[in-house]
Amino acid sequence: MDITKAMEVSAAGMKAQSSRIKVIAENLANADSTAEAPGDLPYRRKVVTFKNELDRQAGVNKVRVAAVGVDRSDFTRKYDPGSPVADQDGYVMMPNVNSLVETMDLQEAQRSYDANLSVIDAAKTMLSRTVELLR
Repeated sequence: MDITKAMEVSAAGMKAQSSRIKVIAENLANADSTAEAPGDLPYRRKVVTFKNELDRQAGVNKVRVAAVGVDRSDFTRKYDPGSPVADQDGYVMMPNVNSLVETMDLQEAQRSYDANLSVIDAAKTMLSRTVELLR
């Protein structure tokens, strides 16, 4: 694989992880939100799925975001009888977002992003040194 193709693959990885980071940030921002009205459902956690896609022009497989879906796991319930959205038993439905899981996913996405950035930096350095040798 030539250096420019390696850079293209890494850039695609960075773009995919950037999308994942945005979704995780949205999940964290809504982790403590409740429904807007009694009987409504609260925020549902979003998840990103990736797919490999052949870039015929470059002749390489690149990662892409396949979809941003929702996590169908159960909502949690919190006892808060004073809340305007509490049910008749005093419980409020809370989002199915676990801040610890989101934080770990965020760290993984950041590390993957950084790894792709390191590949691009290394490829740029190799290209620069190649140009210097040809002078």
